[in-house]
Amino acid sequence: MKLTLGFSPCPNDTFIFDALVNKKIDSEELDFDVILEDVETLNQWALEGKLDITKLSFPAFFQSLNKYILLNAGSALGKGVGPLLISKEKFKSGNNNIDQKSIAIPGLNTTANLLLSFAFPDAKEKIPMIFSSIEDSVLSGKTELGVIIHENRFTYQQRDLHKVLDLGEYWEEKMRVPIPLGGIAIKRTIDKQTSLRIDKLIRESIEYAFVNYPLITDYVKAHSQTMSEEVMKQHIDLYVNNYSIDLGKEGKEAIEKLFEIFLSIREPGEVHSEEELFI
Repeated sequence: MKLTLGFSPCPNDTFIFDALVNKKIDSEELDFDVILEDVETLNQWALEGKLDITKLSFPAFFQSLNKYILLNAGSALGKGVGPLLISKEKFKSGNNNIDQKSIAIPGLNTTANLLLSFAFPDAKEKIPMIFSSIEDSVLSGKTELGVIIHENRFTYQQRDLHKVLDLGEYWEEKMRVPIPLGGIAIKRTIDKQTSLRIDKLIRESIEYAFVNYPLITDYVKAHSQTMSEEVMKQHIDLYVNNYSIDLGKEGKEAIEKLFEIFLSIREPGEVHSEEELFI
């Protein structure tokens, strides 16, 4: 059986899937047509039901519950790993007026945007763009603020940018659960037995990668050419953890709480809220 599989070229995703897609583990007669794309493209494709298995942000997953169900393995959750709201100038405490400012975001369907809405529900002037352009948008004055994700959270200070708020830290303080950033979902039309086999294979792929870590494989390096190995390792250390191997009770609780927040800010009827979230 051949299935389409989409994930991002970021080190955390290539680290997770390297052993599976490059046949370092037994794929049990399953074959994958692999597509690497930025997460907002994958989010949009999920809304269209384009791929059989896909990495996606949780808001995109919540909007495509009629098409996809979440696997236990492969998700990105954690503590201290959330997106950051940044500015060009330092903000004085109590004089921020965030709601009136233009904010670059890495896509409308991203968890970063949902966490921004959670912290600043009245912020309306959001400008979606590819995540790698957000720092430049803030530096050039195209937008007054930006929400950064991925490797940018490790490097923004090198460009004299300033943290306004750690949106993940804000979530953790209010909700007392890890930050759900992204997950791996599979089409509901795929039979349960096959879905569970794929879930097991992703878990085995991660375990294989960890056995050989901190080795950074050529596959990870090939898709992270602008990053130093140190930044690649920071990426993996923050975004691949025990929740990636298996969501467990705590991981599922965090996703359910994020879903509740998502439902509270969506128009009634927009989301298939009656569907099961987890395989």
